[in-house]
Amino acid sequence: MTAHIAPIVPAEFPQLQALVWNRDSARPIPAEEAFALYERNWRFVDQKRLTAREKLLIRKLADEFGHGTLLMKA
Repeated sequence: MTAHIAPIVPAEFPQLQALVWNRDSARPIPAEEAFALYERNWRFVDQKRLTAREKLLIRKLADEFGHGTLLMKA
């Protein structure tokens, strides 16, 4: 059984907020959707600007939904 990750507010994570530019970033989204956004749009994530908190979130999402791996599509 895997741990449950609560819905995520993109506005709390700068790079995720940039990925949801076309929607309300204050509105929580399911963790699995956040993971899919990171995976699908990794080329737009400025990895040098990831906060420690956002890196931790990405690791947790990868552990939960990606079997420990984030597929970085170019």
